[in-house]
Amino acid sequence: MSLSPEPVPPVGGPQLPQERRLVTEIPGPRSRELSERRAAAVARGVSSVLPVFVRRAGGGVLEDVDGNSLIDLGSGIAVTSVGNSAEAVVRRSAEQLAAFTHTCFMVTPYEGYVAVAEQLARLTPGAHTKRSALFNSGAEAVENAVKIARAATGRQAVVVFDHGYHGRTNLTMALTAKNMPYKHSFGPFAPEVYRMPMAYPYRWPTGPDNCGEEAAAQVIDQIDKQVGAGNVAAVVVEPILGEGGFIVPARGFLPRVAEFCRANGIVFVADEIQTGFCRTGQWFACEDEDLVPDLITTAKGIAGGLPLAAVTGRAEIMDAAHAGGLGGTYGGNPVACAAALGAIETMERLDLNAAARRIEKIMKGRLLELAERHPVIGEVRGRGAMLAMELVHPGTRDPNPEAAGALARAAHAEGVVVLTAGTYGNVLRFLPPLVIPEQLLLEGMDVLAGALARL
Repeated sequence: MSLSPEPVPPVGGPQLPQERRLVTEIPGPRSRELSERRAAAVARGVSSVLPVFVRRAGGGVLEDVDGNSLIDLGSGIAVTSVGNSAEAVVRRSAEQLAAFTHTCFMVTPYEGYVAVAEQLARLTPGAHTKRSALFNSGAEAVENAVKIARAATGRQAVVVFDHGYHGRTNLTMALTAKNMPYKHSFGPFAPEVYRMPMAYPYRWPTGPDNCGEEAAAQVIDQIDKQVGAGNVAAVVVEPILGEGGFIVPARGFLPRVAEFCRANGIVFVADEIQTGFCRTGQWFACEDEDLVPDLITTAKGIAGGLPLAAVTGRAEIMDAAHAGGLGGTYGGNPVACAAALGAIETMERLDLNAAARRIEKIMKGRLLELAERHPVIGEVRGRGAMLAMELVHPGTRDPNPEAAGALARAAHAEGVVVLTAGTYGNVLRFLPPLVIPEQLLLEGMDVLAGALARL
């Protein structure tokens, strides 16, 4: 069974062989040479998960400068969902590059920006009239969503959640829950940010069964008592928490919070930067519980690897910001817009929502089998092609970041790119490209099983 209805077409020359191939140790000699150059030229604060330098990529593999071919279970952190060189992305981007690279939409506009906004209005949840504004990064999108919500409500307070991640700008660091590496030494942070408990079923004190109801009640009570609902401009939440460890909120929690927002004139913002664009088997993760957010922020998978982000939402909220209040020199760059249109074309043509659901069926089954055999795996969770396992000290729920790090290093050494995550650093997460061939998924799981057995 193939994960995509048809083969991924070749681009820019012969298609990369879809195989894991190790011809040197990882990293190889050429990558080590480049690492030395990097250390001399690149700031230490910019880190890399795996110091192999890539020269080509596509489908489900990354080929490094030493000729090794690695299985990609990270997608550049959920960015290359359509692959690293999808035909429609390359074709449309190349055509736009040949026409013009930039004019600045705020100076002289162009059709691509408008076309992306139209697609976002079509694809995002809800039948209401929508508007969009385009930016460069997820952090910019979240920051602008807060600006828009404050303009629309005349209020200042922003509510976020434990284990949430929203970016690396000053405001989005304030919204983010995790100190290291995102916030440490970078304060002071923006004020009027209030953090509430998250419905984290695996770690909820009374267990998962009542988690959604109890967590929602706590959140509403704390907002009323500590902030005052009438002071809150926006509630910002990830429908599945990304950097926090792929936490899937207990069912009922998000609808109850959204209902509270509607009743109190609070803008409900779904941060779908990591979850959006087919990643969870739906266009957007909030669709799983029929949520219709007032604003939705997107980035990562929107443009097949080119920098683009968006805020999309109810027209009356989006239009609350004054003319000239939103924008940026590069926001909605024409080449990135062309890439986004190519990415959306690919998602629809290959039905990548269905592909994500098939990935879940294959991977989650294997991960659950591993959890039965290895008590270091406390929980397997996630949805679609956004899956994770939380590692603990056997017999407890105490986080085990050492095991997560050891497993990741073992997988890397054998040519499988995986990522860690979690507030406690104890989560191994999987974000394969949605066009990855099935045999690479299975082989990646075999490598992981071997590493677990040795651990």
